[in-house]
Amino acid sequence: MNYKDYNDYELLDYIHSSNEDANEILIYKYRPLTISIAKKMLKYCYGGVDLNDLIQEGMLGLNDAINSFRDDKLANFSTYAKLCIERRIYSVVRSTRTYKNKILNESVSLEDDEENTIDRFLADNSRNPDSMVEEYDYQKNILNKLSEQLTDFEKQVFELKKNEFNYKEIAEILEKDAKAIDNALQRIKNKLKNIMKEA
Repeated sequence: MNYKDYNDYELLDYIHSSNEDANEILIYKYRPLTISIAKKMLKYCYGGVDLNDLIQEGMLGLNDAINSFRDDKLANFSTYAKLCIERRIYSVVRSTRTYKNKILNESVSLEDDEENTIDRFLADNSRNPDSMVEEYDYQKNILNKLSEQLTDFEKQVFELKKNEFNYKEIAEILEKDAKAIDNALQRIKNKLKNIMKEA
């Protein structure tokens, strides 16, 4: 069996008929998603938890999704599976925290790390390297100024948003309501606008 030959619902039907191959195929299909979520969340864990721990927890979440999904649910299976994977991984992240609402290290870097920056520059052949360096220096300067003006909470929200977490996910990770996240993002935007006007 190849997962490309079957949709999720066909595989789920086979699984509910005790087909082990179908179960393995569905797990194989969603493993890359699980790894991707685990990689994003790893940096928010405190001591003792590694990537394999998060992947394993995410796979348990996927297994929960496979066992508990019913066709009459409003969400499709891929959405449901993603939520189950995220919940399991988020629960590990929360359990590693030593202080309430402290998800990031106190010194939060708002810059890209050097390796990613170099990779990005090398990957883009369409632009002049000199202008790219100037643009990077400009962005780095803006982010440094912004970092100086952000509160610790705003830095946490900004870092998570920069890593493509949505409002709901940020609220869940930081154990705040969505309104608090929205307010923080609005303050960050206003501070950024003011810095760019002065630049």
